[in-house]
Amino acid sequence: MRKLDTLGMALAAWGASAMVIVACTDDVPMGETTTGPMMMTTSGMEDTTTTGVNDDDTAEDTGDKLDAPPQGETDGPTCATDGSCDFIDLLFVIDNSGTMGEEQLNLARNFGYLVDELENLKDPNGEPVHPNVNIMVTTTDFGHPLCTAFQKPDYAPRKGAPVYTGCNARINRFTGLGLMDPVVITEACTENCPADRAPADQFINFSVFGSNVPEDDVGAALSCIGPQGIDGCGYEAPLETMLQAINEGACWNNPDQEACDDQPEWADTTKGFLRDDSILGIVIITDEMDCSVQAPNGYSFFTDIENTIYWNINPDLEVPQATSAICFNSGVTCIDANGDGIYEGGCTSSDSEVLHPITRYTSYLDYLTEGQGRDVIMLGILGVPEVVAHNPDPPFEPIAGGATDLLYINWIDFPYPNGHILPDEWNDPDDPVRAADKIYEFGDIGPGCTGVDDEGNFTGQAIPPVRIREVCESLNSVDEDGNEQVRCCIESICDTDFSPAIRCLTGVLSEAIGNVG
Repeated sequence: MRKLDTLGMALAAWGASAMVIVACTDDVPMGETTTGPMMMTTSGMEDTTTTGVNDDDTAEDTGDKLDAPPQGETDGPTCATDGSCDFIDLLFVIDNSGTMGEEQLNLARNFGYLVDELENLKDPNGEPVHPNVNIMVTTTDFGHPLCTAFQKPDYAPRKGAPVYTGCNARINRFTGLGLMDPVVITEACTENCPADRAPADQFINFSVFGSNVPEDDVGAALSCIGPQGIDGCGYEAPLETMLQAINEGACWNNPDQEACDDQPEWADTTKGFLRDDSILGIVIITDEMDCSVQAPNGYSFFTDIENTIYWNINPDLEVPQATSAICFNSGVTCIDANGDGIYEGGCTSSDSEVLHPITRYTSYLDYLTEGQGRDVIMLGILGVPEVVAHNPDPPFEPIAGGATDLLYINWIDFPYPNGHILPDEWNDPDDPVRAADKIYEFGDIGPGCTGVDDEGNFTGQAIPPVRIREVCESLNSVDEDGNEQVRCCIESICDTDFSPAIRCLTGVLSEAIGNVG
């Protein structure tokens, strides 16, 4: 195991009359004007995977300064014969923790539909686009000291690096981490990928001129590399893995660096995922709250028994212990004006010494949109109520249900549907679950949705995505004519069919293509 290399990154921002550098670390206060490049840092945890940004905020800045480096050229033609030259780079960040088997199966069932929608994409005038598409997949696992001891010997967190092998070659990933009778859901892989198909590169590429997958069966290849398994860390960090995945200094985005030659996984890489002038689409699929920790100091709030300010009480032992509740307690503030458990004042992200501030992510996305003139869109399949209606016209965004109906509320100590505890948990004769157990595990925020399959069986519950929602919705804007520019779709992970979510994604892509000059 070796420490992550630091390559550094310049975050060039903009202003009406001056250049402003946006700081994403504690080195310079947020929003302070300066004239030099700014280090962006990520995790100092050790791993065999190297990312292009270092998260050790205390580390000495010795990395190369990257000032929007040129990307590797794509071999062969990239424009359709009608002159259309639309690049789409699409990133999937998929939760690979123990509760995500059914959701990954649902997603894999829709990958073929996604490819069909992309291949037949039209611009706002109804004209065929013929896009040149890159698709990269990574997980929400950035590593965490409370997970390290439970990792399987053949597993290492990807920390934003791409996963590009077929899921059958990773079939052990689909057995959970339980010591006794672990969950096994190999069908999340095999149902849609009976035999592995994988791209020739660290991402899938396709256009009207062909692809980098066997027999040009792009849907089959995506159904194989997409499922990520259920043995990843339960302290999900989708925002941080997203950031690392689209970091311009990472070898999978900018392989023409000498530093990449020393890394066996990337030494022979010639093509970068993230291309100049592309539309960037980001898809985050998770059932929990973001827990992107400021490393290394932030981890002490999970591991130091003298630093238990954000720990909740274990109701069985009546002592504080570290759980995912730390992610809520340190990263979210909710307002309950009258003490009834309903957060009528809403919930918002809050800054602390534990998690990275949301501005770390919004600033980088601003850099891509405003600094580079790139369109960025996001689809979140998250812990919100199911969407009950979509706009019948592009971009097909939710107009009823979903995030607009999300009620921030504490756990109600009664069986579902009158309360929040699933009946099997409430009635468990050996270990009955009560609201106090859920608060201990997740914090004082009840589920955003409860999943039920077509046969009426409960598939689980999902925590509201406060931090991810803020990042996603920051991409929306209003044009000079006062029209809303939708760049964020939020759909429910509890839905049994993700095809409307895919349609919203491609609908927003179509709208974004209309803005490309």
